[in-house]
Amino acid sequence: MPITKPFDQHSDEYEQWFLENQYVYLSEIAAVRHFLPAMGIGVEIGVGSGQFALPLEIPFGIDPSEKMLNLAQQKGLVVTKAVAEHLPFKDNVFDFVLMVTTVCFVDDVNISFQEAKRILKPKGNFIVGLVDKNSPLGKIYLAKKQENVFYQLADFYSSEEIISLLEKNEFKNIQTVQAVFGKLSEITATQSFKNGYGEGGFVVIRALRYKI
Repeated sequence: MPITKPFDQHSDEYEQWFLENQYVYLSEIAAVRHFLPAMGIGVEIGVGSGQFALPLEIPFGIDPSEKMLNLAQQKGLVVTKAVAEHLPFKDNVFDFVLMVTTVCFVDDVNISFQEAKRILKPKGNFIVGLVDKNSPLGKIYLAKKQENVFYQLADFYSSEEIISLLEKNEFKNIQTVQAVFGKLSEITATQSFKNGYGEGGFVVIRALRYKI
């Protein structure tokens, strides 16, 4: 079953996080933008209230939470109620697919990746942003998991695990950048991202679809 209850019941708290952690958020946006193609049509899986799709100018999104979808619609996005394991799109239609902090909430990451691959055009970009469970920030999130209404039911992954699943699904040219260094409360300016993973709490992985 998709995890929607915390997002439906605590949408105000969800929106407030981005205001209270403005520079963390902007650092994440910059890291994701690094991998977005300059042209083409994209969709965000797990669009939420549109906190990433809107500034990144991604017009389409899907999400299982009614409350999140209503907020995204109010911001002008074209959204559909759906889950990552069953996307309501035809094959080979998007130039890029984005998933940001979504893999920890889906029921089956592997099937979600298969679906993302299906709707991508050949050589399309699949971009995954996640809190790396092996990073310093990821370890803090895991330790305080039960205190967070959103992450209580989440399954965190490492960058290595996500890269392995991408390779299993025959994605190629996998690249990574990392952002969000140090304590969230001490980030008072937009941070620069850098290549790789392991230090930054937020990792963005880009892979290309080749085989059908």
